[in-house]
Amino acid sequence: MLKFYFNGSPNPTKVALFLEEAGLPYEPVAIDTRRGDQFSPEFLKINPNGKVPAIVDGDAVVFDSNAILLYLAEKTGKFIPANDPKARGELLSWLMFVATGIGPYSGQAVHFKHFAPEPVPYAHTRYQFETDRHYAVVEQHLSQNAYMVGGAYSIVDMALWGWARMVPFILGDDAWRNYPNLKRLLDEISARPAAERAVALKEKFTFKAQMDDEARAVMFKHLAKKSG
Repeated sequence: MLKFYFNGSPNPTKVALFLEEAGLPYEPVAIDTRRGDQFSPEFLKINPNGKVPAIVDGDAVVFDSNAILLYLAEKTGKFIPANDPKARGELLSWLMFVATGIGPYSGQAVHFKHFAPEPVPYAHTRYQFETDRHYAVVEQHLSQNAYMVGGAYSIVDMALWGWARMVPFILGDDAWRNYPNLKRLLDEISARPAAERAVALKEKFTFKAQMDDEARAVMFKHLAKKSG
């Protein structure tokens, strides 16, 4: 059975959404990143980068959430547009847009807004601006399209949904006023039973909730190097 290494953060949750939507049997394996499980020798053999999510599917090991979504979609033939050059180009373009833009900028915006040990105004402003800019690109696209690719619900929508759920946490409580079409898509996906199961998966396990000194030492290793 496929093993799914995860926690409740955006990137693993979008993979959980695919697994639930596709009805694939899987064994969830909790990785508590605030306790440092991601740096255990066992997990580093699966993902040398020490991040979730990752899957082990027979002899195949896949890490990075967007790679996993593409792997599973191609394997099952589900939630992926027709394999013609036009559709393939659109799929890869938007999936990589989420992978290289939406995810990283959202993550850095969260860090400098909520978790940086001291205020860094330049970094906060830059990542808030770039995150907003990326979501604005999505908003414009969705103002003319029901879904991100090919007129149908796909892995690109799932990849986007993982981070879009966090928009108020990333950009502020009033951020949705700028992205009504993104909110439309988010609400549609979140209402799906598979999405409800994907979000609830983390509740079956116990994860460290506190972002205390122990968690910061594990997750933000550059702080230890700086102090040393």
